[in-house]
Amino acid sequence: MNLYTPLSLLLLTATLSSASTNHLDVLKLPDISAWKQEVFSGVTSYELVHIDNQHALKAVSNQSASGLVREMEIDLNQTPYMNWSWKVDSILNNVDETKKSGDDYPARVYVVITDGPFFWQTRALSYAWASKKPQGSSWPNAFTDKATMVAVESGEDLVGEWVEEKRNILEDIKRLLAIDATRIDAVAIMTDTDNSKQSATAYYGNIYFTSE
Repeated sequence: MNLYTPLSLLLLTATLSSASTNHLDVLKLPDISAWKQEVFSGVTSYELVHIDNQHALKAVSNQSASGLVREMEIDLNQTPYMNWSWKVDSILNNVDETKKSGDDYPARVYVVITDGPFFWQTRALSYAWASKKPQGSSWPNAFTDKATMVAVESGEDLVGEWVEEKRNILEDIKRLLAIDATRIDAVAIMTDTDNSKQSATAYYGNIYFTSE
């Protein structure tokens, strides 16, 4: 006997549609086919691993700075919250993240807003695991005023542990960048140590956007 009435089918379809718009996967491991490498100074190694009973993207930087980027337009009115997990094996020693010589991070996830084809029309928020700057602080990137750094985690208290993060990107853009953008155009991850000439290892879990 068919238990589905036309009304129940309509409600089921609406529920599935709502669920799909309220959860948007950006990095769903182990699939990284949509991500492209961007090299700035030396190549950071990114590889899929299985650790702590889960898939992870392992990043190893030895005096290098390269990242993985996924170009993907995301409507922040629909899904303003970015969720991710990460783990670092260590922090960096004696770095001043506000200076070019110390602009390195064992892990960071950032969002990119593009208003045109030129680099000066691009803005970015970079959510970092800082080594020295206190948790919750923000500051201009040492190399460009088009990017703002945010210390989501800081120091070594949680080194070696998986940490779950959640940020309201729509509110952060308005508060930290002072613009009214309601979409982002790309998400990136990067583990970099080229300026401090050190090494770092980090693990990234899934990245996804939600409505709440």
